[in-house]
Amino acid sequence: MSKELPKAYDPKEVESRVYEAWEKNGCFEARRDPDKKPFTIVMPPPNVTGQLHMGHAMDCTLQDILIRFKRMQGYAALWVPGTDHAGIATQIKVEEDLRENEGLTRYDLGREKFLERVWEWKNKYGARIVEQQKKLGVSCDWSRARFTMDEGLSKAVRHVFVSLYDKGLIYKGSRIINWCPHCVTALSDAEVEYKDKPGSLWHIRYPIQGEEGRYVVVATTRPETMLGDTGVAVNPNDDRYRDIVGKKCILPLVGREMPIVADEYVDMEFGTGCVKMTPAHDPNDFEVGQRQHLETIRVLDDNGKVVEGYGKYSGMDRYEARKAIVADLEEQGYLVKVEPHQHNVGTCYRCHNDVEPLISAQWFVKMEPLAKEALRVVREGETRFVPDRFSKTYVNWMENVRDWCISRQLWWGHRIPAWHCDDCGEMTVSETDPTECCHCHSKNIHQEEDVLDTWFSSALWPFSTLGWPEKTEDFEYFYPTDVLVTGYDIIFFWVARMIFSGCEHTGKAPFHTVLIHGLVRDDKGRKMSKSLGNGVDPLVVADQYGADALRFNLVTGNSPGNDMRFLPERCEAMRNFANKIWNASRFVLMNLTIDRCELPGELTQEDKWILSKLNALIPDMTENMDRYELGVAAQKIYDFIWDDFCDWYIEFTKARLQGENAQAKEQAQQVLCYVLTETLKLLHPFMPFITEEIWQALPHAEGEFLMLQKWPEHRADLAFPGEEKAIDLIIDATRAVRTKRAELNVPPSKKAHLTIATLESEVFTQGIPLLKRLAYASEVTVVSPDAAPEGAKGQIDVVTHVARIFMPLAELVDLEQEKKRVEKELTQRKNELAGLEARLGNPNFVSKAPAQVVQGQRERAETLRALIAKLEESAASLA
Repeated sequence: MSKELPKAYDPKEVESRVYEAWEKNGCFEARRDPDKKPFTIVMPPPNVTGQLHMGHAMDCTLQDILIRFKRMQGYAALWVPGTDHAGIATQIKVEEDLRENEGLTRYDLGREKFLERVWEWKNKYGARIVEQQKKLGVSCDWSRARFTMDEGLSKAVRHVFVSLYDKGLIYKGSRIINWCPHCVTALSDAEVEYKDKPGSLWHIRYPIQGEEGRYVVVATTRPETMLGDTGVAVNPNDDRYRDIVGKKCILPLVGREMPIVADEYVDMEFGTGCVKMTPAHDPNDFEVGQRQHLETIRVLDDNGKVVEGYGKYSGMDRYEARKAIVADLEEQGYLVKVEPHQHNVGTCYRCHNDVEPLISAQWFVKMEPLAKEALRVVREGETRFVPDRFSKTYVNWMENVRDWCISRQLWWGHRIPAWHCDDCGEMTVSETDPTECCHCHSKNIHQEEDVLDTWFSSALWPFSTLGWPEKTEDFEYFYPTDVLVTGYDIIFFWVARMIFSGCEHTGKAPFHTVLIHGLVRDDKGRKMSKSLGNGVDPLVVADQYGADALRFNLVTGNSPGNDMRFLPERCEAMRNFANKIWNASRFVLMNLTIDRCELPGELTQEDKWILSKLNALIPDMTENMDRYELGVAAQKIYDFIWDDFCDWYIEFTKARLQGENAQAKEQAQQVLCYVLTETLKLLHPFMPFITEEIWQALPHAEGEFLMLQKWPEHRADLAFPGEEKAIDLIIDATRAVRTKRAELNVPPSKKAHLTIATLESEVFTQGIPLLKRLAYASEVTVVSPDAAPEGAKGQIDVVTHVARIFMPLAELVDLEQEKKRVEKELTQRKNELAGLEARLGNPNFVSKAPAQVVQGQRERAETLRALIAKLEESAASLA
């Protein structure tokens, strides 16, 4: 038996209760079933110390829609949740907390005690984002939740490190790396954001040794690094400098003698054709330095300050040193000129300070051998990007990828499993902690201080979360996963690394589809950020409008790969949609006396119409979902519910529900119940809470849940194209009549005789009962087109694509009063148009007013002309 729904829908009360019931009854738990096909999604793990933002809400909503859809389609659907330890972000948070509350640094505590504090922080705040995700209705299998530093994942990280090291794909070397002096750690290329910034180009004279008055002129954007110059390079084909190659020049301010070398790297056309070489602070100079055997001298320390040995500059911050060096160059006559120069500056993705390229001993992954297979699987379509344009972004990056710097100068993270021997100097790399050197068996060994880049562990996420490197039942059944849902901003950070890691370690690409979504921007199209103060808290929105309204707003405004503007007023519209569904469901439930939801043996024309519409919607929506066009699918179910079901079909059934015929009443109930039930299934992945709550009130087997019901399928026996077309024609006619009546301000209580001139006489004759009730007709006469009362005095008409519908005006309005009203409005509109035309005819206005204002006035003039034509038509019919 059905239950009654409260008068108003209260999302706060419903959502927490429904979610608790789902969890309590194990609805989210995926079970390995040999008779079912698996469908797996791994959640991009949010930072463990993070808070849910609108990007997470979008990410979670899209994944939840897919997993609920596949679960209902009968797949063994697994959505693996988890959190990321987020090395730099978490360590900075804990360090700030220590400094602000206790006046301590991590060094005051020491590594072990500091890490205890980070784990405390993780345990205190780590569950916060999980609880926030639950408020959005995410249906993850929480029993399989993972953390990038839990025991199993840490084991996988060590296994991969040792495996790559043994294959010669991980090495330690002194290379130019990206260094953040603020975070005091190395960064990979993907962690550097380039920004166009105004700067200067300083042209400096370097005297040639032994040739009084002769100089080479070099240009630099970073004068502070000149302290580390160890040579000047020219192109071997440059005739201007052929005679000085092999000679030496003197480094200003320092007095260092430096060789002048010839190298193909130098562009003869750029600047003077002479380039200063700072191998310790520039990646290109480093390569030239290696070829030309130049000395490598590092002049900036880890904090971006000048090292000892440079007099007054030592201890200065890099930018302070820049000012002092430029002033001294000018004073001593070495500065030729300064030019303004716009250039791309690398900044840290985390703190946004300028990154310093410098030489450092770091650990690297050799990327070229790993990139080959990762490129093949995308080129050959084993892994595809939706939209496809992002595959080009991926391929371009992978083709040009440099070795990945994986060491970080942090304490929080996976410590590199390498031990140095204090006696023989060799290194032991091991999955387990060794007790002695594997080379000389000395006990005097110490572990590498650095930790691995956070993305090293994240790269293993699709398979490490399923128990790999062990061949677990979960790994064997659920891997490879199916779809990865993520933003385009982490294709390089994460997606590329997961693909090459999956290919290298499991022999398979980790997923067949990468669904890319854009950023959620504010209503003005700006990126949401703390600095702009334009962030919208999804939990506040969910609290105000309901999680379903927020989800539906996010998905209907979304198309794969594109940014979307978040408009809070659209949440209000989606709440109204939820209320519309709720009120329609209450109407159905209040009229239900049946205890089984099945279709009757006999169907009316309007029953067949709604069933045929629903039947056509099912494969349409399913195809959209399969193609990841979730926004299109959401719009289709919205239109069906709002227009076809609520606005029309419910109206069609009222006569039967309120009539005396018991059989007709029951038939109407059966169709209403069936259509509402199937519609709730289609809407469920998008708006899970309200659909579950309504479905629980409808007739169903005790203890069942909507989220575990079968996804609707197309039925050949419910396709009624003839009846569908017929009712559509009746609806078109009803709409046209209602629109004309609304223009004339005619109340529904005032009925009028309709004469319908059409070739579809059978359709309209059969539809007379509906037209009388819904088009407020006293009588309906159907005639052929040649019998239309055209030109008859006092008749007004409306037109659809198959019919012309005439109504006696005297039955609708007081003719004299209407005549006065039309004449008055016609005069007003003509005056308004005359004023606009005069303004638009004034060259001063057109040339000086903003273009959008002029365009707006032109559009208003067009609207007025159309309105005047209509009013003149009305005036003629009243004459």
